[in-house]
Order: sequence, then structure tokens, then C-alpha cells
Amino acid sequence: MPGCDLIITGARVIDGNGGASRFVDVAIERERIADIGECAGWRADTVVDASGLALAPGFIDCHTHDDLAIFKTPDVAFKISQGVTTVIAGNCGISLAPLQPVGEMPPPFPLLGETREFRFPSVKNYREALTATPGAVNLALLAGHSSLRLASMPERLDQTADSDALAQMQQDLRLALQQGCIGMSTGLGYPPAEAASTEEVVQLAGVLSEFDSAVYVTHMRDEGDRVVEAVAETLEIGSRATVPVIISHHKCAGPANYGRSRQTLLMIDHARHERQPVSFDVYPYTASSTSLLPQFIRESVSVLVADSKPHPECNGQLLERIAASWQCSAEEACERLYPAAAIYFQMDDADLERIMAHPAAMIGSDGIASMETPHPRLWGTFPRVLGHYVREKKLFDLETAVHKMTALTAQRFGLENRGSIEIGNYADLVLFNPDEIIDRASFESPVSNLRSSPVTASSASGSTASWAGMTTPPAACATGSF
Repeated sequence: MPGCDLIITGARVIDGNGGASRFVDVAIERERIADIGECAGWRADTVVDASGLALAPGFIDCHTHDDLAIFKTPDVAFKISQGVTTVIAGNCGISLAPLQPVGEMPPPFPLLGETREFRFPSVKNYREALTATPGAVNLALLAGHSSLRLASMPERLDQTADSDALAQMQQDLRLALQQGCIGMSTGLGYPPAEAASTEEVVQLAGVLSEFDSAVYVTHMRDEGDRVVEAVAETLEIGSRATVPVIISHHKCAGPANYGRSRQTLLMIDHARHERQPVSFDVYPYTASSTSLLPQFIRESVSVLVADSKPHPECNGQLLERIAASWQCSAEEACERLYPAAAIYFQMDDADLERIMAHPAAMIGSDGIASMETPHPRLWGTFPRVLGHYVREKKLFDLETAVHKMTALTAQRFGLENRGSIEIGNYADLVLFNPDEIIDRASFESPVSNLRSSPVTASSASGSTASWAGMTTPPAACATGSF
């Protein structure tokens, strides 16, 4: 009789591939799935009766800013409590590596950390530090376009790259990919990259085509009045560079743009019909969150200050009330509050549901752990999809939701042996009660109560997790206990 570490019995197994769930046993030996089906022939050190629970692949949060958070809070409770076992970091053009800046950093870099904390001039340095002090989730890193710009042309961020700066960025990006990054992200709507031309991005994205599975991930140039033009530019970049495109946190911001997701999704569908690989991520909220900047408040119905360094007493207050108390404009209040982060209420429920239900949609939290008063998506994204949008609203079924959180994401980002419950895959797994799971984080109280969390994410070995990039990771599974 073969031996294994763990057998899970009685669970409704949702394998992540989108098909019907089934009731089968799952055997785990060390960090891998050893068998699926009737496991009576296995001798296990531990047997878990998971009757009444669903067993799914550990969720993959495809849009995070956890680059530094995994070192500062290695238990990563805001992810493990949701069932997340793998994160994609380095989004929106800002990555902790490769970058070692000198002097003050422009927004949105402070969302990741202070200048002194950007101490990784190479991805190799970053990986070595993560290997030495691994966190509780697997991590894959994107190289940030704005990070590349800040390293190669720090005094000329208000210009598009010249030939020398472009050559340096291409060299730095190529090295980052060789050292394990899974692609490049851009933040074309932010100050460090606003001046970058389409041609600059095409030339950089072209480097990605030299590497199998490398992806171009973009916070587009505009998500409001010019969102259609931004989607067109994104598709052009992907087509000219011949690389897969992933649009970050797809939305149509501002009341004037409500309903325009019909047009943007048609554009994406047309590109996919022409066999251009395009997908996108989305979080299940109608409010966004990022640096507090005047250009972002104009498309918002209201703005909540989340984290002001000079005025922490304003955290959790509406910007309009702060401006009124200071007897100044909202733009002037932004300047006085900065460096600061905010929550922007700016999207429409119908657009959100239309985008989430699209077959190309993946789930990503875009949570920012550094905020004093974070957006509830940091703690609540995945339970909210499973509880509110699956069980309560019936936007799609449970198998589809899990697919959007697991196998689809692993496929799009080239994460091998993850995202599905299959023999030989890493045993990144989550157990949850589909009849009870719900998000407990709110705008008023954004941090969940872990003691009553309906989710358990774990692995057989109980080892800490580590790199999940383009090269073979040294460790495989998330910590925890069933």
C-alpha cells in the first residue's frame, strides 16, 4: 500500500478547469497531488473528512502590489484568509525590483514603500531575499515599466525615452526576464509613464516575445473618458510586439462612461476572434483605490482618503468634507494631504457585472497592504466573488468562479503545475463552505476578522511558499493547517 502525507475525503472537488465538480478523494504526498479518485489503496499519515466543504485549487491573485508586503508581513494573512496561495506582484508599472532609486520617488511608488525599502537592483537580489525569508504565499513578479524608466532616465520622466534610455531599459528588462520575471507591467495613467509613447512601449514589449509565456500587463493610459482609445492602444501594442496582453482592473470610470464596457468588451472580443491573446482582470467592487492625485478625483462620485502621511487624522474621511473644513478646493486638499492614497467611488454595477461575467475575466484584488485604511478588496475580494456574486446574485456558477481564480489565471500567466487539481500539480489547495463563504471586509471596517474566516488554505507539507516565476520554484505550497 503506497503511503502519502494527507488524504482529503468527502469534499466537493472543483478542479479549476471550469467543468462540473465531483465528489472524489485527493491524496497528497509532500508538495504534490499524488492521486484523485478512490484513494482507499493509499496509507495516509492524516485523513481529513471535508464533508460539506468545497475543495479547490489555491486561488491566484493575479493583480497585487505585494512586492514588499511579503517581507513586512510574511504570514500574508490578508491573502491566506481568502484562500489565496499565489500572487502576481509588480503590477501597474511599479515593481520593487529591478530598482534601487536615489532621491524622492514619484507617485504611485510610495504605495509600495519608502525609498530606502527599494533595495533590489536586480530580480536576482529580490529572489535571493525571498528564498532566505519566504512568505506564506507563492509569488511571481512582473518587471515594472515605470521602475525601468526611473532606473534609466530619472531626470526625464516627462519625456518619451530616447534611443539610449530605450536600449538601457531593454537590457534591464531582458535581464529581469532571464532572472525569472514573468512579464512586464505598465502604468501609463501614472506620472512616471504618462509621457511614454506607444512606440516606446512597443519596443520594450518586443523583448517579451523572446521568452516563452512572458506577458504584457497594462494599467492602461485611460480608464475614463478615453477608455476606448486606451483599449485600442493596448491591442496595438500587443499586436505589434506579438505578445499576450492582459488589461489590468478593467473598468469604465466616471458616470459619463457608464455602459461603455459594451464597446470595450466588443473590441476585446474582436481581437480574440482574430486570435490575438487578450484577457483582463477585475475586482468585485465599484470603487478603485490608488494614490490621491487631482487627476483621479474628476471622474469620481466621491473620494475617501485612505492613508495620508502628513494628515493621518483625515484617514477614513471624505475628501469633500476635508476640503470644506479647510475652506479650499478638492485639488488643493489633495496637495496638502499628499503623500496619500484614496478610494475612488467611480464605477457602475452593470459594467462591473458585465466585465466580471466575460469569459476572459480573471479575478485580481489590486489590494494595497501599505494603506492605513485599505480598500476592502485587500481582505475581501475572493470571498466576495464566491459569496455575493455566485451564491447571492448568481452571476455565474461556482465552477466558473473558481476557474476565473485558478486555472484561467495560471494559463494566462504561464504558471506551470498550478491552478488546477491534477495529479502531479503542486498541492496549493483551499477548503471552503460554499453555503457560508462571504466577504467580511467593508469600507467602514476593511480588515476581516480572521477568527471567523470561512476559508482554510493549506498544503500537505506545511512549508512556506516562495517563487512561482518563469523558472522552477524552490518551494511549492502555502502554509496553514486544515
